[in-house]
Amino acid sequence: MAEQVKHKVFIALGSNLGDREKNILDAINYMIEEGIDIIGISSIIETAPYGLTEQPSFLNCVVEGITNFSPRELLFILLDIERRLLRVRTIRWGPRTIDLDIIFYDDLIIDEPDLKIPHPDMQNRIFVLKPLSEIAPNFVHPVLRKTIKALLDELEEGK
Repeated sequence: MAEQVKHKVFIALGSNLGDREKNILDAINYMIEEGIDIIGISSIIETAPYGLTEQPSFLNCVVEGITNFSPRELLFILLDIERRLLRVRTIRWGPRTIDLDIIFYDDLIIDEPDLKIPHPDMQNRIFVLKPLSEIAPNFVHPVLRKTIKALLDELEEGK
């Protein structure tokens, strides 16, 4: 039997409806049940909403995982976990029980209509960069060619 290739992934989690912390922890547990080996979990931080600001604040974190799923398989698994946690997609940047985004998949660059890796706006999102810098400060963004720590510093300095 051929050995399966393992891939390093970073997944951002956010919730601003219901029991926000439970939603995040349930999502992590579902990832583990699906076969994603979670090897790092950032602190959970509270952040202001992004985009549509008239809604409750979010809890956010980032997990580091190892998987043998393809990027598309991983996307479908995360969408299924969102569905299981009663995510309803109504308006862009609207409130949600859970939001799961693939931030990085190894150093792959994918630009398809329904799958973009690295996440296209992560460098402008404190709620992604801050927890990500806790667990992977030296990871290099494959497009921007900067470390997560450098991207966070630039965002905090307003560059």
